[in-house]
Amino acid sequence: MDSNSTLRIAAEVKNLSAIRRFVQETASAFGADRDVIADVILATDEAATNVIVHGYQYQPGTIEIELHRSGDAIVIYMRDRSPPFDPTSVPPPDVTQPLDERPLGGMGIHLIRQLMDEVTHRLLPKGGNELTMTKKGVT
Repeated sequence: MDSNSTLRIAAEVKNLSAIRRFVQETASAFGADRDVIADVILATDEAATNVIVHGYQYQPGTIEIELHRSGDAIVIYMRDRSPPFDPTSVPPPDVTQPLDERPLGGMGIHLIRQLMDEVTHRLLPKGGNELTMTKKGVT
């Protein structure tokens, strides 16, 4: 069964709880188990936070989140109109370094990569970004 659901919301920190709720309800309706749902919520929350803080830099904007069930996978498409940025181009952090010697940033993207089975980025034809995150294991 293939299905999808979309949320379009203002890119504001106060809306992160609504985004998490949307992801949880949609992934649950798709039949995902608790572990898959937790991973999808955390990855989506981190990606949305990055868009709000780093993309729009707390300025007005919107985020569109589409969850799509395709076979045994949930695919999350996150679209925004912030300046172009490809998070998949960020090198993985050296997690063997002591915390006080690591550069700031990059851990959220690292977390998304660890939680999801596939993460891709593309620039939208009319401007903006689309981050696609795929999580397999939905029965």
